[in-house]
Amino acid sequence: MQDVPVVIVGGGLSGLYAAFLLEQKGIAYRLLEARNTLGGRIAVAKYTDAHATNNSTDIDQAESSAAFDLGPSWFWPDYQTQLSTLIESLNLSRFAQFEEGDMMVERAANQPPVRMQGYKSAPPSMRLVGGMAALIDALYASLDASCIMTSQTVRQLNKMPQHIEVQSEDSSGHVTGHVTTFRAQHVLLALPPRLVEGRIAFQPALPQDLSEQWRETATWMASHAKYVAVYESSFWRDAGLSGAARSAIGPLTEIHDASTLEGDGALFGFFGVPAQVRQSVSDTVLKEHCRAQLVRLFGAQASTPKAEYLKDWAKDSLTAMPADASGNGQHAVAPPSKPKTGVWQDCLTGCGSEWSAHFPGYVAGAIDAATVAVQSLPADILCQ
Repeated sequence: MQDVPVVIVGGGLSGLYAAFLLEQKGIAYRLLEARNTLGGRIAVAKYTDAHATNNSTDIDQAESSAAFDLGPSWFWPDYQTQLSTLIESLNLSRFAQFEEGDMMVERAANQPPVRMQGYKSAPPSMRLVGGMAALIDALYASLDASCIMTSQTVRQLNKMPQHIEVQSEDSSGHVTGHVTTFRAQHVLLALPPRLVEGRIAFQPALPQDLSEQWRETATWMASHAKYVAVYESSFWRDAGLSGAARSAIGPLTEIHDASTLEGDGALFGFFGVPAQVRQSVSDTVLKEHCRAQLVRLFGAQASTPKAEYLKDWAKDSLTAMPADASGNGQHAVAPPSKPKTGVWQDCLTGCGSEWSAHFPGYVAGAIDAATVAVQSLPADILCQ
């Protein structure tokens, strides 16, 4: 059994940033992540045949930047100032989403696509060189790696008189099923509220009203799926197109340019097909329909991507619960982040992005929620 002041459950952005803040305050912790990688809903596909030179440093930089977001892609520095300041402090490079040129619109199956004037986001949507995972990598590099454990699935929290027992099951290949118990003074839940309520057993139970509120809070991205097609170049730009498209036909309803600064062309789109329907069709068939749609919109060159990726978050059991499959895709209103009564009061705080009052579900929300959670830790922990 391991004793530690704070246990963080979840190694996505909110969990890593909570760890970052705790280290700044000199507070010991353990971070437990069920996946064998960090980042949570921030995930990228890396295309390794990137544009590179013979210089090894340039090759490393080129490969790291040929990354395509399968989760969130954008942030808005003009009003997500805390996130923007963190990105600057980590010396990460940013660039604006490409939006120059016309867009394509599909209104009906019996009508050809229509080319029309595009629009630009205001304030502009920004992306990170290397994808949003560059933020995860930079944060992790700044932390004490010995405090972070992957392939650790927290199954149960037991409230004891003087501490919380955190029971974590090892899901790595060689010791699957081994349970480690941590004793903590406080637990930070860096997961979506619905996932906490559905995947972790609390003994004794959480207050019923709080449990219901967490269960009813939709997890952002959990009902979504994203498709990315990578090309030798951004050929649509040569035709004066921005790469943006809207479609009432599908399977992709919203499409954007996802190209890198180094010249790898890419398009990505969000599926409009409901999760239940997607799961009745193979990924191969879904990709075929996506390619056919891109050909309708952008021409024959779209038929031969050099790589394509599909991430269906509704199939990810570490992101989605069954209730998420029928979600409306809207950002949820943040529920209470901690019990206000009962034995769990003052020893348990939710700090996943959905708990952010300002940016629930957004990347910026993970930073906001983690900040508020760490600042609200009991004084006896903060003063250690």
